[in-house]
Amino acid sequence: MRGGAFVTLALLAGCRGCQEETPSSGGLTEDAGLRSGVKVPLPPGWSAQVATDGSFQAGPPGRPALRVDLKPGQGEQMPSSEKLADTVREQMKSFTLSLDQEEDTQSFSLLRVTLAPSLADGGVGAEAPVFFGARRVGDDLFLCASLPGASAEEVRLATEACRTIQVQAAPR
Repeated sequence: MRGGAFVTLALLAGCRGCQEETPSSGGLTEDAGLRSGVKVPLPPGWSAQVATDGSFQAGPPGRPALRVDLKPGQGEQMPSSEKLADTVREQMKSFTLSLDQEEDTQSFSLLRVTLAPSLADGGVGAEAPVFFGARRVGDDLFLCASLPGASAEEVRLATEACRTIQVQAAPR
């Protein structure tokens, strides 16, 4: 299953030719910014870094559990949870999907699913929780996803971090 969530997020983000990137070294502080004025409130103990592909990644020590991609000026294109689900179903055809939660507000959409790889013998492999979200802040769009290997609690925490992304006004 490794990389499945990334593939779908890359598709949602419009990323062409993306490959899974290893985050760069050098952590950012809690509430690290994607760009000046952008804040992603992180759970206690989590750290953040900007990956070589420019995405923001955060998680517990040693491994990212959340990926956020900024799409400046694309806030009006925020996908609904239904669109997120359609994209996931299309891209994850070799997985069994179980819908856990859908949520839509004016500025946030969320899709949480449990994925399990479909096996050649007709069975399914180990289940893994994942989420995909979109947050509109002003004119900007933030696409979020849990990363492979995240636990159910990390997926929940990553969801809340995405839900609370904010942009602060420039200092005067």
